[in-house]
Parts: sequence; C-alpha cells; structure tokens
Amino acid sequence: MTLETPETPATERTTVRRLRERGRYDRELIESILDEGLICHLGFVEDGHPFVIPMIHARAEDTVYLHGSPGSRLLNLMKRGADACMTVTIVDALVLARSAFHHSMNYRSAVVLGELREVIDRDEKLLASHALTEHVARGRWEFIRQPNDDELRKTLIVAMSLDEASAKVRTGPPVDDEEDYELPIWAGILPLPMTPAAPEPDPRLRPEIALPGHVRDWTREHAAPPTLEGGDE
Repeated sequence: MTLETPETPATERTTVRRLRERGRYDRELIESILDEGLICHLGFVEDGHPFVIPMIHARAEDTVYLHGSPGSRLLNLMKRGADACMTVTIVDALVLARSAFHHSMNYRSAVVLGELREVIDRDEKLLASHALTEHVARGRWEFIRQPNDDELRKTLIVAMSLDEASAKVRTGPPVDDEEDYELPIWAGILPLPMTPAAPEPDPRLRPEIALPGHVRDWTREHAAPPTLEGGDE
C-alpha cells in the first residue's frame, strides 16, 4: 500500500506509476534519503537540450541546497525561473535471483521537483555552506576555518523547496517465478554498506596534528540538519 502524509502530498508529477507499491510520500523517509545520499543528480532543460549534472547537495528543514560555480549554466537557468528535477539514489543491496529476468537491486531513491532559486542572502548562504559541509562529514564545520565574505560571494548556491517530492523503495529477497524456486541456483541478496577505508592524511599535514574523531568515526547516519536562526525568510 502506498503511504502518504499531508506534509508531502502526491502530485501528478510525483505519483509513482510503475511498481506503485514501492512509492512513498512520507516526508520523514524522503528527508532521510536526501540526508544519507552523498551525491544528487540535477536534471534541467536549457535551450531545448536536456542536461543531468551530478552535484553536492544538503537539506536544511524543507529546503535542499546545491553547490555550484558562478560560471555554470545553472545561473542563467535560474534567472528564467526554470523547473528542475533532482534525484538521490542509495543502493542497499544486489538482488540475485534464479533467473536473469528477476535480478534487481534493493534501493532507496528520492525525487524533488521544483523551481530553482539562487541564494543571495548572506545568512542563508552561510547556513547552506554549513549544511553542505556537514552533509559530507558531520562534525566538520566546527573543526575548520569557515568561509569568509569573499568566498561566499564566489560560491553559487541554489535552493529547491521540498514541496513536491516522492520516494521509491525496494527491499527484501528476490521474487522468482514459482517453478524456478526448485532450480539448483544460489539466490539471495548481497548487501552493499558504505564503509570507509583508512583515512589518508594530506602530504603537507603537520605531523603533530591528530586524526579527528569525526573523520575516524565517519558514517552516513546523519543527525538533523541545521536550522536558520530567526525563523523563516
């Protein structure tokens, strides 16, 4: 059964049509996928040509922020108030079935649709920089030199609202044709957790600087993103 909450109602554009039982519309799940996924892909049309660009993203409350270069084609796109489609996908496991037809993956994906908005306000830009840094490595913001005004001016930050969003999820073992369950073929799932390797220090790192805990204990389990002081814009 498809879940839906008043917080993120399904729209004509976000309603899952293929494999409807995998569709999810509850905000908590959508936000958790956005928070855990490291990279998003942003799709848009410019001058009649489609583009899909991988970008770093981060969520703060009901807004997703995207980090880019002021020289990118996104800036001209935003000036025209164009719509975009942002997707985040997390692959949890390979689903290995008895037949080639029923091989699949267990995954969680989120789709956000809406108009792009350039972030101009300094305080919101700083909030977005905070969120983007914490999205990559939670605990990093308080450990580093934070951006100065010149760096903020040189950074393009784009915002999208979560008003129109949905998720799609597959879990569980393979589902084979009934007659195939008797075949002498191994079937099941192969989990693919994201596990970091040992950190590699910068060659120019001073030898007395110790490895910080937020790097040593890095994980994709995220706490609640930061909020903008002073309430809504």
